[in-house]
Amino acid sequence: MSPRASRGEPEPQRRGLDLALPLLAFGLAFGLRYFALSARPMHADEANQALKFGELLEHGRYVFDPLDHHGPTLYYLALIPAWLRGEASLAALTETTLRLTPALAGSFAVVLLWLLTRPLGRWTACSAALLLAISPAAVYYSRYFVQETLLVTFTLAAWVSGLRFWRSSGTGRALAAGTCLGLMLATKSSALFFAPAIVVALALGAWPRLERRPEGRQLALAGLATLLVIVAFYSSFGSHLAGLRDALASPSAMFARATGGATGHEKPWWYFASLFVHQRVGGYVWDQTVFAIPALVGGLLALRQAGLPRSLAINTALVAVVLSVTPYKTPWIVVNLVPGLCALAAVALERARTPLRLALTCVVLLGLLWQTRQAVFLRPADPRNPFAYVHTVPDMLKVPALAASVPEGPVKVIAGEYWPLPWYLRARPLTGYWYEAPEDCDGALVFADLAQADTVRSRLHGKYQESLLGLRPGVLLVAFARQPD
Repeated sequence: MSPRASRGEPEPQRRGLDLALPLLAFGLAFGLRYFALSARPMHADEANQALKFGELLEHGRYVFDPLDHHGPTLYYLALIPAWLRGEASLAALTETTLRLTPALAGSFAVVLLWLLTRPLGRWTACSAALLLAISPAAVYYSRYFVQETLLVTFTLAAWVSGLRFWRSSGTGRALAAGTCLGLMLATKSSALFFAPAIVVALALGAWPRLERRPEGRQLALAGLATLLVIVAFYSSFGSHLAGLRDALASPSAMFARATGGATGHEKPWWYFASLFVHQRVGGYVWDQTVFAIPALVGGLLALRQAGLPRSLAINTALVAVVLSVTPYKTPWIVVNLVPGLCALAAVALERARTPLRLALTCVVLLGLLWQTRQAVFLRPADPRNPFAYVHTVPDMLKVPALAASVPEGPVKVIAGEYWPLPWYLRARPLTGYWYEAPEDCDGALVFADLAQADTVRSRLHGKYQESLLGLRPGVLLVAFARQPD
């Protein structure tokens, strides 16, 4: 009799549950990440990356920038939904198509967390997957066209494939582990920290429990797979070999930005912790304490368990410490902490007695769902939302209709700050951008910041209709729409 059957559960039933439960968690995760995906205005960072992706989509050109935009995986993977949805140009692209790539990645991350925590028991794996599926931060940033969610997904994939390779070596598992590591490194330079953090955590927690170590030949295969993925992506699949040189320069640029210099994104060490506890901002309450407490308890319990639980606790602690002491902080970086916290919270919930376990799990899940509803669906661009960081205001959603209402002709943007306007004006090919007002300001549609509005107004000829548009909180533009004479 197998150990599974000896626990009173038939083998086929267990296999059916082990297939159905992660699929249900994936469905929940994707539903939350896909619903009304285009409703939130494009963040400036999303818009910036969308135009870079448009160059790849329309002309097949991608050039890695070591100083900005992070790694290339987001752009190349975004080609798939664009092709499937028949959007072959920047003008044809939609927010939904762009955001599908991180939305799918975030949904697959839920399944990967299930696979990673399954050795700890079905309840633990199911709880961890559900927590990640509905986590406010994970859902919110899985709906962003930025790299962070992809990095989380590839990191979890590296965990899962790496452990399987180490426990039961084989050529296929070696290639899978190397490929996942390569995808991590081709997504963001910060993977250079996350990958060693996994190794350190396993060395301190799980390696003594592993059955046998792989052969040197298979380790070499894994390393080769990692190298091939990095070379393929950073060289733009052979079309821009200088990208390999730039990839080597990227970590130092990332380190300099993260640890020094006035970027405007410096935050105190406790900033990320504040996103998980009670805070009242402008009359609204944001609170994940109901999740943070079991995660903390689970971390303490896991440290006392040799093997995978201890490794997860050590890895989460390492990530938390490094992210906290690094001055450069933006809220989407916090998603790198969320899977570990979900796993640790699940460890704590599993230790409760059966009747109490179900009640506590329901309380935590409902508490997170309420916060996700607030942050993701009711107030996604509200400046009081801690995840809506220097976010575009809904006024920008009016720009496409405004641009369509004026006759053909040049569109001029005269402002020190103007992103994400290039995204909303992508259907107008004759669009130019100036930081200072030129002598000739006339156009079919002219945008000016408040500091230059009077100067622009004095240099316009003909009849224009004026309107005020918000760009971001505290940043206003004046729109001058030319009227028929």
